[in-house]
Amino acid sequence: MMKLAVIGKDVSKSDSPAIHDFLMRRFGVACSYEKVSIPPEAFHSRAEELFARYDGFNVTIPFKGEIINYLKGLEGDAKSFGAVNTVVSASRLGYNTDGFGFMLMLENAGVAVKGKSVLVLGAGGAGRSCIRKLCDGGAEVFAYERDPARLGEVFRELGGFTPLSDVPLREFDLILNCTGVGMHSTEGMTPEISLAGEKKPVGAELLSRCGVAADLIYVPRESEFLRIARTLGKKTVSGAAMLFYQAYLADCIFLGRNSDSEEARRLWKEYSEVVL
Repeated sequence: MMKLAVIGKDVSKSDSPAIHDFLMRRFGVACSYEKVSIPPEAFHSRAEELFARYDGFNVTIPFKGEIINYLKGLEGDAKSFGAVNTVVSASRLGYNTDGFGFMLMLENAGVAVKGKSVLVLGAGGAGRSCIRKLCDGGAEVFAYERDPARLGEVFRELGGFTPLSDVPLREFDLILNCTGVGMHSTEGMTPEISLAGEKKPVGAELLSRCGVAADLIYVPRESEFLRIARTLGKKTVSGAAMLFYQAYLADCIFLGRNSDSEEARRLWKEYSEVVL
């Protein structure tokens, strides 16, 4: 039986086990999938045991960058993103399937990015991946991060977007929350940003100026960020589909099978109808 897991600071509410169990059953593979929450200060002492205990594992907040120190190499998007969310233990290679999941999520929601203005909130592991994919997709990307040093580092690595220390009150075709604020202990909250020179949580003042609001959060099903946008009549996209699509590609990597976007869409439709 294949042994897999998701690791992060707090994965107690993660949907990953249900998704991977569903996918592996569809692929005809016996698999166990565990949730492993690790305090950040304990990550170094526990990292090696992950490779010994699991055939592969997925990585989430806040270890997508730190795990790279324990790998032998990076493949695909992980090289350009500087972040890893999928690890194959035998080879100690790291991959990133977030970009695949993110773009397929937008595409299936009918959200085009080419030539569109996009504001990305947050430039951590997931935000960095989204920035890169949006730039590659032809979007005009603006990014805000509460940590200026992190944003500067991402800009030096990726380029191609406009880093913001203050968000202007202007129209955006898409505003994307990649901060993680709105789940776990911050449920019911929205990210705090510098908006037109004033520190404040994201609210109607900004979201009224967007065409689409998207959030990578999937627990709760509707974040406060998306709830505000919906009440303003905006199109909203939650992170549930992205989580499924990135898991699909990760399982293809674990199994050494080819991925197919149409197969991913079909399986998401089946999963969302049966499980959600």
